[in-house]
Amino acid sequence: MSFDHRKYAPFPAVDKPDRRWPSRRIEKAPLWAAVDLRDGNQALIKPMNVAQKKRFFQLLVELGYKEIEVGFPSASQIDYDFCRALIEDDLVPDDVSIQVLTQARQELIERTFESLQGAKKAIVHIYNATSPTFRQQVFNVDKDGCKKIAAQAAQWVRDCAAAQPDTDWSFQYSPETFSATETDFAIEVIDAVNDVWRPDQGQRVIINLPATVEVSTPNVFADQVETVNDGIRYREHVLISVHTHDDRGCGVAAAELAVMAGADRVEGTLLGNGERTGNMDLVTAGMNLYAQGIDPEIDFSRMKEIIALVEEITEIQTHPRHPYAGDLVFTAFSGSHQDAIRKCLAQYKPGDTWRVAYLPIDPHDLGRRYEEVVRINSQSGKGGVAHVLERDFGLTLPRWLQQELALVVQQDAEEDGGEITGERIHRRFNGDYLNIPAGWTLRSYDLHRTDAGVKASISVGDKGDTVDLNGQGEGAVGALVDALNRRHGWQIRVEAFDESSLGDDTEANAMACVRVRVGERVQSAVALAADTTAAALQAILCAAGRVAETTAEAPARAQA
Repeated sequence: MSFDHRKYAPFPAVDKPDRRWPSRRIEKAPLWAAVDLRDGNQALIKPMNVAQKKRFFQLLVELGYKEIEVGFPSASQIDYDFCRALIEDDLVPDDVSIQVLTQARQELIERTFESLQGAKKAIVHIYNATSPTFRQQVFNVDKDGCKKIAAQAAQWVRDCAAAQPDTDWSFQYSPETFSATETDFAIEVIDAVNDVWRPDQGQRVIINLPATVEVSTPNVFADQVETVNDGIRYREHVLISVHTHDDRGCGVAAAELAVMAGADRVEGTLLGNGERTGNMDLVTAGMNLYAQGIDPEIDFSRMKEIIALVEEITEIQTHPRHPYAGDLVFTAFSGSHQDAIRKCLAQYKPGDTWRVAYLPIDPHDLGRRYEEVVRINSQSGKGGVAHVLERDFGLTLPRWLQQELALVVQQDAEEDGGEITGERIHRRFNGDYLNIPAGWTLRSYDLHRTDAGVKASISVGDKGDTVDLNGQGEGAVGALVDALNRRHGWQIRVEAFDESSLGDDTEANAMACVRVRVGERVQSAVALAADTTAAALQAILCAAGRVAETTAEAPARAQA
């Protein structure tokens, strides 16, 4: 097996010292043209049937695409039948143009116009290959011969359209393999076509510049586009379109830079389906604008529905890391990421400019839930665990308890080697912190403030089997600690204590979190109750009960 880079030649850069596109910004959406039903379809192992094409066409219309390439009717009976069905069944809205592709041959062009009889608005797209490789090795024509093919096809298109004057025609020409064509020659061919179509006399013309195969970095393609933009005749009367592919992984970037270089229109497919590595992805390109505060004029709010239909028809699964569309693109497993997301979301208010760490757009805008944003595995930290408890169960933990619980959850995740669900985190939290040990339930309490502090009489135990604890301290918690120390001979110290009110959607009104030390033993506990005092006392009792269980101490009721 050989791997020899010397067999390849670098693509030549464009000598263009006056390039202007690098300093430009995209300020509005280009005109989009969806080519899923033709370019995308021809790349499928199992091409679409007419019924599937109808469903896909309807989706594109609902999303807002106004120019939709529906097939290659001169080359496929299914495509021909689909064109007829769209027209005869009146499935094309008045503001949508259907586009069809054909090679630059007379009989194919005539067949194409036959498929479009009765259409309200239609784009006839012709092409011929112009690059040296195709001229010299595939078709064996010189430059003049290549140019004549394009100009002759333009005449056939013009004449066929004139025979069907009731249709609002747009003409589109592509110098196929433009990205590998000498740019000055591409301009010659385009001018020859436009000399036939005369866009300056009112004919709508689209000049499409395809990166049929992506052969250079996106900046070189942008130079090529800007050179055509500056050099062709009738520029103010034509639309410049680009059609990029993803052979180098830069299809979207090349299209974006081409728009900066003067392109008015962009062709692509949903989720990038297409030959080889795929077409330019309309979803990514549109959402890139949206994330910059620019209306893409396409509605991606139903992203899951889009993905489901595209996957069903194309039988191609969407990668979970696909930009904007993948299942995991808004998901954070990293602890530091989760903590940053949680803090930003807590500060965000509707109407604010979106500035949330690690989330370039609001997942809600695409119909995604925040439940999908933070998920827990062995890489997660306190922020993620805390976010899940807040989001799913309305529980906000103090930082010290977040850290403690995160270590427990991380250990579970490392043992399992996978993801830990929110329900499992909640069960672990209940078992380790919230569940009340047998015999340690707070039954009642009576507090009296004196000059020396607070005297407390507290009833603890299970129903019908309780014990009274009596103590004194600076507050209710101090009085209970004093009572426990007296009864057990312990020296309980409260190392951390937090209490908070809960929202209206929880059964309890207050939560208390406590960490106590008894000798060398440290124990944390949480309690929910109707008021903050009851929650605080129950949390101390839970911690004491767990100490008793693990140090062979009998519970309070056994010491009566």
